[in-house]
Amino acid sequence: MLEFFIAKRYLRTKHKLNFISIISILSTMGITIGVAALIIVLSVFNGFGSLVTNIMVSFDPHVKIAVAGEKGFDKLDSVEGILRGSDKLSSYTKFAEGKVIIANKRNYEIINLKGIEEKPENGRWGAASKLISGKFDLGKGKQDKIIIGIPLALRLAVRIGDTVTVTSAYNIEKTIASLAIPQTRKFIIAGIFESDNRDYDLTSALSSLDSAQKLFGLKNRFTGYEIRLRDFKEAENFKEDLNKKINPDLFSVSTWFDLHKQLYTVMQIERWAAYILLCLIIAVATFNIFASLTMTVIEKKKDIGILRSMGFKKASIMRVFMFEGILVGLIGTVIGILIGLGICYLQIEYNFYPLDSSKYIINALPVEVRVADIIAISGMAMFLVFMASLYPAKRAANAVVIESIKYE
Repeated sequence: MLEFFIAKRYLRTKHKLNFISIISILSTMGITIGVAALIIVLSVFNGFGSLVTNIMVSFDPHVKIAVAGEKGFDKLDSVEGILRGSDKLSSYTKFAEGKVIIANKRNYEIINLKGIEEKPENGRWGAASKLISGKFDLGKGKQDKIIIGIPLALRLAVRIGDTVTVTSAYNIEKTIASLAIPQTRKFIIAGIFESDNRDYDLTSALSSLDSAQKLFGLKNRFTGYEIRLRDFKEAENFKEDLNKKINPDLFSVSTWFDLHKQLYTVMQIERWAAYILLCLIIAVATFNIFASLTMTVIEKKKDIGILRSMGFKKASIMRVFMFEGILVGLIGTVIGILIGLGICYLQIEYNFYPLDSSKYIINALPVEVRVADIIAISGMAMFLVFMASLYPAKRAANAVVIESIKYE
């Protein structure tokens, strides 16, 4: 295309470093820095996001069905029938949970105790997969046993084999009404876990379903099902299917994302804020493109007049200067992508930005490059360049031929 050829010549035939050339170089550098910074920052956000998701998904159920009303206890069997008929499930288990006071001598904490069925598949995820001491033994049918997080164990000053007393909120309410002494149950510490999530480790504990039912006064009832899917990314679709089949007034359905929605919302806001702020770097660079192209149009006024007198149409003149601006943006964008990907590769392969493993759960800054991010960043950069090139190109196209060449 002739217009593209002329645009390239305008970029390549500047024999001396004048003011316009300096602005063009600064424009290219600005776009390069902005694109590279966006790729690096968003890749770091992706890395942290994936890290958080892996931690949550390895500990939480993919989908959780909980009784929302007293009448829901009578309908749990129908829910189990729905679960048995689904081919998306990897496993599911009954659970009973509630707030309890756990105490050892003078130390006590208020935590969330969850009782689950002791199935082989339950030993592959959750607290069972994060044990650092003891074993996954909930003591079904024997002595009540409990598994707690390491921060909770430190606060209670307990270790494997020690006995703690546990009182549920149900028993406290009952004793207040009857003016009796609160009933407690004794549990033996069977295991200590560390989930890489301090909130879990400090406020959660695990026991057998039978022990929890007795503690909460549920008799043979339970409070819901915890579900593991073959693919946790299908959790939202599975939730929608469930909500169509069960009564939402009796049961609440939550996905792993819903359980930590506030955290993910904050992370998403931070990601968008970083994207918008770093796009301002590219926007500033495009202002330089606007300035350099405007001055180029003035400098090439004679060339524009000659081209028009040779039969070039306004649209062709406009395309010449549009191509020139877009070429500057394209060069900056491509170089920025290469620099950004290069730095991300070095971090992934060589961890040149390490983290203190004694303070953090990882030993290096996590990085995850996504093709969608590269497309979005490149698209935004080229859109801004296109908009910056539009006005100077239109001005060149509308130049009056006689005015352009009458002094030549």
